[in-house]
Amino acid sequence: MRTLTLAGLVVAAGLWLAGCSCTACTAGEVPAPAGATCSTDADCVPASCCHATACVAKADAPDCAAVMCTMNCEPNTMDCGGGCVCQSGACTAKLNDLD
Repeated sequence: MRTLTLAGLVVAAGLWLAGCSCTACTAGEVPAPAGATCSTDADCVPASCCHATACVAKADAPDCAAVMCTMNCEPNTMDCGGGCVCQSGACTAKLNDLD
């Protein structure tokens, strides 16, 4: 339970930092950071190497060559069913609904 609470705090902090308000978010989607523009889903990539919760334009992709991630399906991330989508010209994260 403690891990789930910590994960919830991390997600909440990420949403706050991204400037997301309840009216800006739909279920499972997190607005992109400023400057993440796209025209198709293929223009977008995860903003972090592991357990990403946001997307950026391919030009701003992190270098994950030396990063090793766990194979865990972390809740409220793009793991195991989530992904990046281009929505209204912005790269947007579609988060999983694992609980």
